[in-house]
Amino acid sequence: MFAATISLTPPHTFDPTWTRLKYPMTSRQPSSCLTIRPAIFPRDKQHVATLFLAYAHSLPIDLSFQNFASELAALPGQYAAEERGAVFLAQTDSSVILLPQPSDVEQLHVRSASRTRGVETVGCVAVRPFTSGAYSVLRTCELKRLYLAPAARGRGAAKLLVGAALQKARELEYEVMLLDTLGSMTAARRLYEGFGFREIESYHQSVDGVVFYRLDL
Repeated sequence: MFAATISLTPPHTFDPTWTRLKYPMTSRQPSSCLTIRPAIFPRDKQHVATLFLAYAHSLPIDLSFQNFASELAALPGQYAAEERGAVFLAQTDSSVILLPQPSDVEQLHVRSASRTRGVETVGCVAVRPFTSGAYSVLRTCELKRLYLAPAARGRGAAKLLVGAALQKARELEYEVMLLDTLGSMTAARRLYEGFGFREIESYHQSVDGVVFYRLDL
């Protein structure tokens, strides 16, 4: 789920290994360069856990029905490479891109735990296998935990993260990708629909207000 305003993606350069996916971030702040890269466990476990927590805190619902605490404790869990999963991180080398206001608890939480040697970890997305119900006969995955820190939103980074996740899913030979999001998150829904996701019936038990999407890969 993702609540940010989506803007057009600036020009970027791409390395097929997904270790270097960069574009200049355009804003009134000093120039910064964004990198989308795979998370490496256990090295990046703290970064991933911090961003997953910030994601959970940003939502108007409680994720306990998803056993979220167990998911955090077990990282990488189903997101591990050996489980045919993946996590991607968005990072910027600018220490200026995240300037939290004292009242912005969510952003302070991300900034304090996700900076290493001047590199700011500002976003994430994840892919995991999905084998329940009718989708057990297909090679199906699920897009999860799309999140960007507040000050990193509106610059096209979400589009790059989803693109990385989709390419990885195809490399892993998945046939279908599923996701859920809150119906009120119109920017996220536009983003997903722009990639070709179509709304479907519920594929798992959830809370009120959630909508479900599918993309044939």
